[in-house]
Amino acid sequence: MKIIFQNENFIAVDKESGVLTVPSRLGTKDDRPVLGVELQNQLKQQVFPVHRLDFEVSGLVLFSLNAKAHALASGWFEKKQVLKTYRAIAAIQNFDHWPENIPCARDPIDGPTEEPFLWKSRILRGKKRSFESPHGDLAETLAHLMVVDKIKNRAEWKLYPLTGRSHQLRFELSRHGFPIYGDQLYGSKIKVEGHHIALRATGISFKKIVGERLGLPENLNVPGEMSFVDDKEIK
Repeated sequence: MKIIFQNENFIAVDKESGVLTVPSRLGTKDDRPVLGVELQNQLKQQVFPVHRLDFEVSGLVLFSLNAKAHALASGWFEKKQVLKTYRAIAAIQNFDHWPENIPCARDPIDGPTEEPFLWKSRILRGKKRSFESPHGDLAETLAHLMVVDKIKNRAEWKLYPLTGRSHQLRFELSRHGFPIYGDQLYGSKIKVEGHHIALRATGISFKKIVGERLGLPENLNVPGEMSFVDDKEIK
């Protein structure tokens, strides 16, 4: 892990893929590395997760270092005063992975866009993955298609989740025909060795926060490169 920012209230870390943010439901029976536990051991103090990244996803994660900071930061996220940015690399649009009897967003998207799409759906989390249901929670995502390379079968996205539903970005890209590289759970035909998927949290903006930010800057950012996408791990 790489520490991006730290003060007496918060620590922001660049998490690798293949690492849990917090312990899983299996507790000590799960032998996967846990970022929160590693931080506590390194800092020799308790840390409080403000948000989480999936095991397979890399990038920026914020922890608070005391109960007051944790309560304030949790409120910022609940009130949508924090905006997160992700980068994703996916196959170009194709719906071969999606069952024909299950509705999805099949509008053609074949080139970079001037403005981001606003995607809305209602998502329920199942045992392994999320799916759309009229009984699900509202999920809203701004999705900006930046690059389309049909020769390389590659589409590059910037994503801004306006809500924090489980697997929201992975589900939405799959539903629109762009399964993320390596994300076989959501239909990717491109296999990647290890625990990588080509989804990376690259930024958090705190500009909209009303009141004291407890020393946080307006923005925290990490590089968006995912080197495994272009190396021989891709099959």
